[in-house]
Amino acid sequence: MCSICGCGEHKHHDHDHDHDHHHDHAHPHPHAPDQGRLLRIEQDILSENNRWAALNRKTFQEQATLALNLVSSPGSGKTTLLVKTIGMLKGKMPLAVVEGDQQTALDAQRIEATGIPAHQVNTGKGCHLDAHMVRHALETLPLGEGGVLFIENVGNLVCPAGFDLGEAAKVAVLSVTEGEDKPLKYPDMFRAASLMILNKIDLLPHLDFDVDACIGYAKRVHPNIGVIKLSARTGEGMEAWLAWIQAQQALLRVAG
Repeated sequence: MCSICGCGEHKHHDHDHDHDHHHDHAHPHPHAPDQGRLLRIEQDILSENNRWAALNRKTFQEQATLALNLVSSPGSGKTTLLVKTIGMLKGKMPLAVVEGDQQTALDAQRIEATGIPAHQVNTGKGCHLDAHMVRHALETLPLGEGGVLFIENVGNLVCPAGFDLGEAAKVAVLSVTEGEDKPLKYPDMFRAASLMILNKIDLLPHLDFDVDACIGYAKRVHPNIGVIKLSARTGEGMEAWLAWIQAQQALLRVAG
């Protein structure tokens, strides 16, 4: 069990459980955890992850590849957004996708149908991708110089916030069918994100979603977060998203 997020991942870091303990419920805290030990495990996990993230980042810099980590709740429309984005960028620059899901390869198949290379990562009980998983994906994915690698993380607004994958930026995709208070409920994710995409704005006439309140909440937890409103289904607002990608590529070239 991952000590950081409670998922079934990273079990290899914690195999020294004492299975001979007695279940004596006379004492007041029968299963009180060793907080110091849990902290050390968490530090080890994040330290190992950050080591792989640094290697990934070095690879991205050497290839002049813009790596974007797309994070969201399930059903936000990340895959539809990716398919639409690929359709608009295909032929203009090298593109590749790392697709994260707990089970199935359905989303990766949708990406591959566009003609773009995709690598599926199934995390099982794990609730997020980590940098080592991405490193393995890079062994099979071609990274063309000056291109974009999209990393579609597992649908979860908690666990992916704490794991650096070596990406240039996290992009939080929030559907207007969700509550506008999501940035306040999941502040770590929106604090870690460079951009918030408000997706499915074509549905706004049928909803009570308060766009201004949502943006205000996001700015409250991260004053410098960028915001783009779009509909991956209709294409409205997509040009602003592509312009943001191009701006990030320019920053990458300057940094390189």
